[in-house]
Amino acid sequence: MIGGVELDFERCYRAVDSRDQRFDGWFYTGVTSTGIYCRPSCPAMTPKRRNVRFFASAAAAQGAGLRACRRCRPDAAPGSPQWDVRADVVGRAMRLIADGVVDRDGVPGLAARLGYTERHLHRMLRAELGAGPLALARAQRAQTARTLIETTGLGLAEVAFAAGFGSVRQFNDTVREVYGTVPSQLRAARGGRPAPGGAGTITLRLAYRPPLHASALLDYLAARVLPGVEEVRDGTYRRGLRLPHGPAEIALTPVAGYVAATLRLADLRDLAPAVARCRRLFDLDADPEAIDQTLAADPALAGIVAAEPGVRLPRAVDGFELALRAIIGQQISLRAATTTLTRLLHHPHPHPHTPSPSPPTPPSADHPGPGPGDQEDCVTESASRRPKPLDHRGEPGARGEPGAHGAPGGHGAPGGRGGRGAAGGGWGEVRGFPGAEEVLGLPDAVFGMPVARRETIRALARAVAAGEVDLEPGGDRAETVRRLTALPGIGPWTAGYLAMRALGDPDVLLPTDLAVRRGAAALGLPHTPTTLDAYADRWRPWRSYATIRLWRAA
Repeated sequence: MIGGVELDFERCYRAVDSRDQRFDGWFYTGVTSTGIYCRPSCPAMTPKRRNVRFFASAAAAQGAGLRACRRCRPDAAPGSPQWDVRADVVGRAMRLIADGVVDRDGVPGLAARLGYTERHLHRMLRAELGAGPLALARAQRAQTARTLIETTGLGLAEVAFAAGFGSVRQFNDTVREVYGTVPSQLRAARGGRPAPGGAGTITLRLAYRPPLHASALLDYLAARVLPGVEEVRDGTYRRGLRLPHGPAEIALTPVAGYVAATLRLADLRDLAPAVARCRRLFDLDADPEAIDQTLAADPALAGIVAAEPGVRLPRAVDGFELALRAIIGQQISLRAATTTLTRLLHHPHPHPHTPSPSPPTPPSADHPGPGPGDQEDCVTESASRRPKPLDHRGEPGARGEPGAHGAPGGHGAPGGRGGRGAAGGGWGEVRGFPGAEEVLGLPDAVFGMPVARRETIRALARAVAAGEVDLEPGGDRAETVRRLTALPGIGPWTAGYLAMRALGDPDVLLPTDLAVRRGAAALGLPHTPTTLDAYADRWRPWRSYATIRLWRAA
């Protein structure tokens, strides 16, 4: 027990001594002799044992009076994978804090979302992480501020309020305490030039734990592209978002070592939730080595795991959107579902309009993408060269997985490879999906589906709008599944699918799914719902990842 948090000193020290990147984000190394904290893989000389303390969060290290290392930039490490895995209150709280709930609603709002008193919530977080919700949110705020300082031309006072600070003084004090310097020096160190793309545009690198099978990730998303909302083209996934303070557009390009992300925000206060949604969508906080090790222990899966290491679980940026897709796609083809969804999307209704600052420039020879170095950091025009994107056009033997709703597809339009998910491909051509309140206002004729299914959609929309069903990552997984299955027209398959992709449950199997059963049969596994469900116990706690692999094998 170190600092009230369960960390084994010897194991942590060995990870630091070997500079093992797999532990980045799992814990932080405090060096008392220098007054800094680092990620485990920091390239600096290994500190002596007597000068080392280990912390479960950056906020705990900051609370101990340590500042972030300028060399390894621990605040840019991938998040701990345990917060995606855990379904308890602490795990839910961490997901909500990452999404900016404390900045928007304060600790009372966070406690209300979780159903606990502020005091009890503070006690639980302190016991697990060595820091309370305010300190955890402050650490995230500091990272957001640093990103804005280094990648935008905003005045420092504007940065302070956009990052969520209550005053310029609080902003200055926090930056000085966390980074050991003043905000103006952070900007000067990066040349003081904003990233290309114009006002509201931020370009950064999203770190992940390798390996990342980018082709599998983009294949899955491309086969389900909804025109007008998203597209996959030239190795980049682009879509619109609805964020707490306004609309946004994102472009994500997996490259060797990180995902290059370009965000165009109507309101820069939405930077933290936008980054959280991007990381969630691409499952960037997962620990693929731990997952693959468990699945490869089954001889039936060992071959496909070895052939395709690092297959991720494609998540969702909008739980309600995913729920509508799942319900509409019941018992019809993927193409028919896309047609219906497109009709809902384009029916006239109040819709936020994305402002049109100068469009951000994707990586090119003139505007290079992220260069080597810190993994989640600013990108400036001084980057040495464009990173070479991974090949997302498919490989010999690679298959677009049939998924839950129909036939295989490759990149671009459903059923194709290398096509577009939306006409054009420029910025300003994608937008966020309608919210529950907007869907409730649509007339019957727009749905174009059986009455029972239309009423299922409306029942779900009413439940989401009233706060009775929480489809976001901070929701209680077991309670959400229970409430979903209580709605007419939603059964175990739909609830399980939403638990897996919207709530991020890593341990969901869909044994009645036709594509899952076909994949199991192709691998010589039991493929009736009962026998497959029993067999899959050996894949716990990663059955969601096994489900993705079975879809790919179908």
